Amino acid sequence: MGTLNITKAKKRLSNSNLLFIIAAVIFVLMYLFSIISFPGSFMQFQTFFDLFNLNAPLIIMTLGLCIVMIGGGIDISIGAVCGLVTMACAVLLESEMGSLWGALLLALGIGIAFGLLQGYLIAYLEIQPFIVTLAGLFLANGLLTTLHKDPINVTRPDFVALRDFDIVIPWLGTKNRLDIFIPCEIKPGVIVVVVLVALIAVLMKWSRFGRNVYAVGGNSQSAMMLGINVKRTVFLTYVICGLTAGIAGFVFIMTTGAGNIGNAAGFEIKAIASAIIGGTLLNGGVGNLLGAPIGVLTLLIINELIRAAGVQSNFQAIISGLLLYLFIVLQSVIMSLRDKSKFKLALPPWLKLPWVKDRKDAGTKG
Repeated sequence: MGTLNITKAKKRLSNSNLLFIIAAVIFVLMYLFSIISFPGSFMQFQTFFDLFNLNAPLIIMTLGLCIVMIGGGIDISIGAVCGLVTMACAVLLESEMGSLWGALLLALGIGIAFGLLQGYLIAYLEIQPFIVTLAGLFLANGLLTTLHKDPINVTRPDFVALRDFDIVIPWLGTKNRLDIFIPCEIKPGVIVVVVLVALIAVLMKWSRFGRNVYAVGGNSQSAMMLGINVKRTVFLTYVICGLTAGIAGFVFIMTTGAGNIGNAAGFEIKAIASAIIGGTLLNGGVGNLLGAPIGVLTLLIINELIRAAGVQSNFQAIISGLLLYLFIVLQSVIMSLRDKSKFKLALPPWLKLPWVKDRKDAGTKG
């Protein structure tokens, strides 16, 4: 009997995997609903790939944010850091000393610098993550406006060639109205997303660091008693998050070809919403890195459906917010159902039925 219980416990899905499966099913159902409702837009393969082509920076930022949230933290500066990186890279590429490799190193350096600074203040000085990253948001926005106030279109020939480069899938595409077959195209940023998703998912699943992050996010005191270096683990989560923000900034300018003050504005809010939709809990300790792209795509499909339905733009944010509430409530209900002790209904003594009380008393005497 004991062996049977152990086997059942092993077969039971973890909270992270369960929430990821639910998020994936919801995304598939929403996309199928989109195809049925608006076949002219969503039936094309290129429409699906464009979700990745145009939103690769957001997916990359969400990956880094998921690591921080699983560890029990939060980072609201990633959008501003991404915007700062795009402007800094644009200024460098338009200068005489600029180069593609130099811009890439600059992007990584800015992201890591913010990650090191904020990670140290949060992990070792034990300052609240929201306050520290809010200061980082103001710092990055201030540096951005100080660096350059006007948009910069990068005209460097080698950069323009990289921006216009597409990976063509000749055997997959659609025919236009003139019955001409148009193959699907993928931007280099999508390849970066695929590589990062694979690397970070492996890191969180099979490395000691990944297990430590889940343990710290679940209960930092218990993790400390198990011998885990909690401060170093939290510090590294913010460094990785800063690094992904830097990569996202470079991919952003590689996709748009320009540096702008409005670049990546509000991305931190979209990243938090995408992480939650993808199955990462704000409480920490629960999350699947594969849920990051699923959450981003689900949020994008919601916005595209609202736009295709002809809903006014001012209602799009309202509907997105209400759906986010729905996802949060759904996660809470699922977690409560899985934890039977939390789901027991406790009634006050004056509401208990007499025969129930007598039965309990009889059982106690027996």
